[in-house]
Amino acid sequence: MAMAFVGTHEHSLDVKGRLVLPAKFRSHFSGDAYLTISEYVGCIALWTPEGFDAMAARMKEQVRNGEVEAQAYRALGPSSELVRPDAQGRVMISERLRQHASLEHAVVVCGALDRIEIWNPTSWALVAPGLNQSLADAVLKGGGI
Repeated sequence: MAMAFVGTHEHSLDVKGRLVLPAKFRSHFSGDAYLTISEYVGCIALWTPEGFDAMAARMKEQVRNGEVEAQAYRALGPSSELVRPDAQGRVMISERLRQHASLEHAVVVCGALDRIEIWNPTSWALVAPGLNQSLADAVLKGGGI
């Protein structure tokens, strides 16, 4: 992994539905990027092309191994959008994806190591408290730190 996206930032969408990427993430999105729906309610994900390709390859392998339904892999294309940040580091989030994640004006932008997650603040507030316990559980099982 070339860059681990980390940190949490409170941002807002402008009236056109654009998100200004946090400054420390912008250089990693100078070209194309992918916006996708997320497995979490109230969230969408922004991937670098390399990250998106790696995720798609993992999913394809999971389909081959019978771990994931082929429909999930098939849904990846139609549920994703190719975007390109503008000169100010803004990414246009389509109405369809904003509706999917219930994104309005305020958003929470979180690094998720291999991607950036863009959250509805209410949904984030429900998920965030359990994250530290999940990390602690993983560490206790030998999964990190």
